[in-house]
Amino acid sequence: MKWYLRVMKENYLNFRGRARRKEFWMWFLFFCIFIIISSFLDGLLGIDFIETSSAAEGVVWLIVCIAHLIPGIAVIVRRLHDAGKSEWYLLISLVPKVGLIWLLYILCSNGDSGDNAYGPNPKKE
Repeated sequence: MKWYLRVMKENYLNFRGRARRKEFWMWFLFFCIFIIISSFLDGLLGIDFIETSSAAEGVVWLIVCIAHLIPGIAVIVRRLHDAGKSEWYLLISLVPKVGLIWLLYILCSNGDSGDNAYGPNPKKE
């Protein structure tokens, strides 16, 4: 929970510096949990506007997605910085099929072990 709060409070609009794998994946875990809960609430309250076979997306789901959009992009950019990549590498995810796989590979890989152009190693903090 500490890592999620760090992304959502301290680094909400922070696109500079580096983010550890743990920071990104803990944020992603809690984001997924909130998406599941919001989808359940939308179905329970009957305020869904998109109904699929497995989930209901409605107003609560939309609010959760919008609230996580900017910090999500920011933590991905900082994660790319940790791997020594520019924030422009995020655009590679727009390439069909291969782009998302490549981005996922970078998000899962180790960051630079020492300092790089984007800041000091976050594992030392």
